[in-house]
Amino acid sequence: MLWFQKKALAEANDAKVKGNRMFGDGQYEEALSEYGLALQVAPDVPTSVEIRSICHANRALCYLKLGKYEESIKDSTKALELNPNYVKALLRRGEAHEKLEHFEEAIADLKKVLELDQSDVQVRRTIQRLEPLAAEKREKMKQEMIDKLKDMGNSVLGRFGMSIDNFKAVQDPNTGSYSISFQK
Repeated sequence: MLWFQKKALAEANDAKVKGNRMFGDGQYEEALSEYGLALQVAPDVPTSVEIRSICHANRALCYLKLGKYEESIKDSTKALELNPNYVKALLRRGEAHEKLEHFEEAIADLKKVLELDQSDVQVRRTIQRLEPLAAEKREKMKQEMIDKLKDMGNSVLGRFGMSIDNFKAVQDPNTGSYSISFQK
């Protein structure tokens, strides 16, 4: 590593340490600035991957504390691009997804954490808590889609004096396919 890269890496580390101190004092906006400075001065070389991934993950935590969940997801993702097995970044992104009710994405991140650390009981509990919420959201989205399709079908069929209610769909239990019959 060249001398100027070492100097830049030392400056980045100083900014990160200052950001950590500010975070500890609850000064999240100021901590964000310091982590951002660290990312600006850290050279884009293999030896700086660790500090860059840490700074992105720390920014993600600041954004979580500030309620800026989309930004938290972006910084967590950048940390994971640098270090795909970074558990803290996965946890932070999972938490941000949960706050935004992106339950499927949160569960995916938490399952990745379990792949890396099977002993994490808290993560298992969180997944168990989120799975019914994800299923409920899927059902709600499915019902909304069915309702929209019915409305669209009724608007088309209405021109012919019919509605969706004039048709009955019956599922074949053996094949899963549907047969539709017309009723007056």
